[in-house]
Amino acid sequence: MTKNIHQGRNVKRFREMLGIKQEGLAYELGEEWTQKRVSLLEQKETIEQDILDQVAKILQVPADAIKNFNEETAISIISNTYNDQSASVQYNFNPIDKWVGALEENKNLYERLLKSEQEKNELLQRLLDSQIKKI
Repeated sequence: MTKNIHQGRNVKRFREMLGIKQEGLAYELGEEWTQKRVSLLEQKETIEQDILDQVAKILQVPADAIKNFNEETAISIISNTYNDQSASVQYNFNPIDKWVGALEENKNLYERLLKSEQEKNELLQRLLDSQIKKI
């Protein structure tokens, strides 16, 4: 008895494991994406291949991992291969590096927001100046 794999749920699992919010994924996917659209994507059982490829690239996981990940199978494999004598855990990431990376991303985002606000202020100033000249 084979269960269907819910690709949207798998996107959500990988996204949450990586500590990425729906808003962050939407931002990385492009201007036409919103948090709501990502939420709807995560509810889809099957995701279009091109979108799946984009999401996989952003999450830095193979698209096949999203397409084929089955939690029950993974738990079964882990429970069948676990050996008490070799129960050493090795982490493949440094949490401090992840934290520093997140801080850098925040810094870049704030710089882009500041630049955008400055551009808006300049535009408003030019409009105000042109209106004053008309008076």
